[in-house]
Order: sequence, then C-alpha cells, then structure tokens
Amino acid sequence: MKELTPKKIVRELDKYIIGQTQAKKSVAIALRNRWRRQQVDEPLRDEISPNNIILIGSTGVGKTEISRRLATLMKAPFVKVEASKFTEVGYVGRDVESMVRDLIEVAVKEVKNEKEQMVLEKARISADERLLDCLFPKGDTASMSEEALERQERTREKLRRKLLAGDYENRIIQIKSKTSPMPLMQVMGPIGMDDMTGNIQDMLSNIMPKQNKTRRLKVGEAREVFIHEEAEKLIDMDDVVKIALERSEQNGIIFLDEIDKIAGSESSGPDVSREGVQRDILPIVEGCMVSTKYGQVKTDHVLFIAAGAFHVSKPSDLIPELQGRFPIRVELQSLGEEDFVRILQEPKNALLEQYRAMIETEGATIDFAEDGVQEIAHIAMELNERMENIGARRLHTVMTSLLEDILFQLPDKKVTNVDIYKKTVQDKLSNISEDEDLRRYIL
Repeated sequence: MKELTPKKIVRELDKYIIGQTQAKKSVAIALRNRWRRQQVDEPLRDEISPNNIILIGSTGVGKTEISRRLATLMKAPFVKVEASKFTEVGYVGRDVESMVRDLIEVAVKEVKNEKEQMVLEKARISADERLLDCLFPKGDTASMSEEALERQERTREKLRRKLLAGDYENRIIQIKSKTSPMPLMQVMGPIGMDDMTGNIQDMLSNIMPKQNKTRRLKVGEAREVFIHEEAEKLIDMDDVVKIALERSEQNGIIFLDEIDKIAGSESSGPDVSREGVQRDILPIVEGCMVSTKYGQVKTDHVLFIAAGAFHVSKPSDLIPELQGRFPIRVELQSLGEEDFVRILQEPKNALLEQYRAMIETEGATIDFAEDGVQEIAHIAMELNERMENIGARRLHTVMTSLLEDILFQLPDKKVTNVDIYKKTVQDKLSNISEDEDLRRYIL
C-alpha cells in the first residue's frame, strides 16, 4: 500500500479505463488518505473520517469499473450493492445492514483463500499420503515384524515416487469425504431479517454432524478433494475472522450503485418511502456497529463510493444529512467518438482483443483495420445520440451485431482469416442503424 501513490493508482486505472481523469484523481486521493490515516498516531487517527465520494454520470461511462478496478488494485474487501434493492424497516426487501454483512463475507473468503495458499504445500503432502493409503492400504502393522515393516516402507516409497510422477492419475479409487448435510427445510425468518435466517441455518448445519460420503473418483480429482480437506484442518478460522474483521473495518469499500433511485422524498400511497431508505442508510455511512455472524463490525472507516446517473433527480434531492456524508462529488464526462476508438483498442481488456482471443480458439484470426474501428465507434456514437445514451456499453451491442454471422459460421475450414474494414462495417450495420424499428430491437 505504501508504494501505491495517487499517481501510481491513476496510472493503473488508465490501463483499463479511458478518460475520466478527475474521477480517477478523486478516488486515488481517497484511497491514499486511508493509508495516511493509518500512519497517524492513535488519538487523532480515529477522528479522521473517510473521503466518501458520489460519482455522477450516465450509464456506461466507467463508474462501476473505476470502483471494481480499485478494489482489485488495493486487495481490499469490496462489495457492490444496488441502493434500489433496499427498503425501509418493516417492508419486504433487503435490510440496509446486509451490505456490511456482505462485506465481511467477502473479507472472510479472501483471507481464507490467502491462508489456504500459505498451507497448500503441507496440505498437498498430507493429501498424497491419504492417496497412498487409498491406493495401497497399509494393513495391520501391529502384527508385522520389523523386517516386514521396512520392506513395506521401501515399497511404499517406490509407489510414492510413481504417484508424484503422475503414473496413477487416471486410476479410479474409492474415497470417503466429509460433506455437510443438506438442509431438510428452508428456514423462513422475519421480514428483513436475512442475517437471522442465515444464522439459524448455520446453527442447524452445525448441530447435524458432517457425513462421510463414499465417492469414486480419479486420483487427480481425489487429490483436490483431499487438499481442500487438509487445508481446512490447518487453517485457524478464529484468526481468519479476526483479520477479516480488521480488514473490513479499516480497508473495506462499499459501492452504492443507483443511489439516484432513492433520491427525492415524494412517494404516493403505501409505496416504500425513498427518504426512509436514505435515513436507514445514513447510520451505516455515518459509522455504527453492525452485528454479523462473525461479530460486531464498525463502519466508521469503511469507504463508501456512491454512483448514479441523476437524470431525473439531483444529488441535492438526497436528505442533507446523507449529502454531508459524501463530501466529494465528481461528475463523469460523457464519452465521445474518439473515446470509443480508444476504448476499443487501448485497455488491457480491450473489446477487440477479447474478440480476437475468442476467434483464435476456433483456429481463425480477425484483423480490424483502422478505418473499420473508426466506423464502429462512429455508429455507436450515432446510436447513442439517436436513442438512449448507454455509453461504452453500446460498443458491445454493435460488435455483437457486426460479428454475428462470423461467430455463427466458425469453426469453418474455409474461414481462416477475417478482415474488418470500414465498408464491411457499413454493409453489415448501415441498414440496421438507419431503420428505426430494427435499431430499437437489435442495437
């Protein structure tokens, strides 16, 4: 984390996201401030609040992608939730505290995976010993003479070398593996109490003993089962939970998407009040203790990144208390034709690269000429202007329509190379983009 300066964070984001410099700068500063806070001495450290951000921009401009890439970059627990799925207390729907419970679940899974990697070698050795026992049972060693035991050990060592060399990988063996019993019934908890329902199910599964299930598997498949079981034995789950709780509290990122859908206080009849949902979210963002099955989680230093298109409502339509908890507002720019050209070519996961890789799996190649790429971007831009502006997502629909016939024909021995020029794009898409009815249903 120390090496990840704001400039380096922006450079990493540039590899995947085109433009949106201001948004990248804001999130980079917010993330660096978390590291800076942790270097401050104890009394003052707890007083420093996170720089929560609202990203404002229409769909397909990079709001979600910025947050997703950040979480990968920082190796921080990250969860994306839709604000529109939450409801006021007392209504059917998700309880707002479930976002924190989701975050801790993600953190526990990440830490557990890390711990598994650390004990993988030990687990592999134990797994190989269990495989040897399945392939060549030891028998009753108590009644054997010392000479017989030595002979057995020499034979076992030869067999171990063969096993490690992969000589027995395809042999079918019978193993016993522990499996959790299937729940006999679905536990129905009170409305909005999804965590309580989960706890009851966990409690019931703990009461019911794990069963030994006999399975017939190839040696290679059985090894994976044994490695997983042996790694479970070597991991201290109390330590995993402790680290996960600390990571969630100090480095957790919650991405609140579609926050504009709960902006505005007008509600008619018995509909769920949008303002009520905001008031329920407010304590979580302000900082409070949330009960989870792993213990209490404090949200004071969790970073919240909210995002919304704000076509109908405005950020000022949020209740003032919630607005105050998101001090940084960044407006993302709409994407133009040149941005589309760069999006198709420059990022590490560029759309053209994805299609090249997929077509190569069928033994063919595809080349996109410069004028062809320019025409794809032009048509996507034109469609966004004529219909709803869905940003870079329009490129996916255009590319799918453009390559539909090619992807259907492959694999075909006659088709080894495909060239996409400006004329190719125009011939395939001009009729669709000009016809209003076809355009609405296809693009």
